[in-house]
Amino acid sequence: MDDSVQIRCGRCNSSFRDRARRIQSGYARECPSCNVLIFFEAESHEDNIKRALKAAHKLRRLLAQAEDVKPSPQEVPHYDRTS
Repeated sequence: MDDSVQIRCGRCNSSFRDRARRIQSGYARECPSCNVLIFFEAESHEDNIKRALKAAHKLRRLLAQAEDVKPSPQEVPHYDRTS
């Protein structure tokens, strides 16, 4: 499963991707096209930032559920050699 979220810059409207685990309230990232600093805050009024924060939150939740459901490794048979 891809763990990145698409982000759209509010200044130049270009899109880029960043890992969902990084994108949380308080995170800042530079746009690779126009070098403007994008601040990810929960109280932001920009729809692009709200959309990225919401998508990252959903993806982090799905990744956490997928880690909990992983099959456990099979037990190696233990042979008793005492006799």
